[in-house]
Amino acid sequence: MYLVVGLGNPEEEYRKTRHNMGFEVVNEIASKYAVSMERKKFDAIFGETIIEGQKVILIKPQTYMNLSGVSVKQFVDFYKIPMEQVIVIYDDMDIEKGTMKIRKKGGAGSHNGMKSVISQIGSEDFPRIRIGIGAPLHPRR
Repeated sequence: MYLVVGLGNPEEEYRKTRHNMGFEVVNEIASKYAVSMERKKFDAIFGETIIEGQKVILIKPQTYMNLSGVSVKQFVDFYKIPMEQVIVIYDDMDIEKGTMKIRKKGGAGSHNGMKSVISQIGSEDFPRIRIGIGAPLHPRR
């Protein structure tokens, strides 16, 4: 069983923003495999399917980015999903827009959603897919 997590923020104002790239990728996977993403459990919207003979749970935590780990931990604990089968997808402004990087494990960098996931599940040993969104056009001061 795999848990595929898209990180983002749940409110409409964040929909289709660059920081909701994790949600957008999960939406694309759900669309490709005709997965209904209407179920709610453990502070997330989720759906289930079979991909290449493996059960896959797609989730979009509804706890806001900075608390994403709360939802992820509940799924991991309930379904007893091994760390190597938890895949987290999120935006990364340090990567060129449109570029994707995949890592087997690692730290959170400056990403608050990943900091929450790592803190809650107590491990950095899970795969992640970082979607490049590029640096902001107008840096914060």
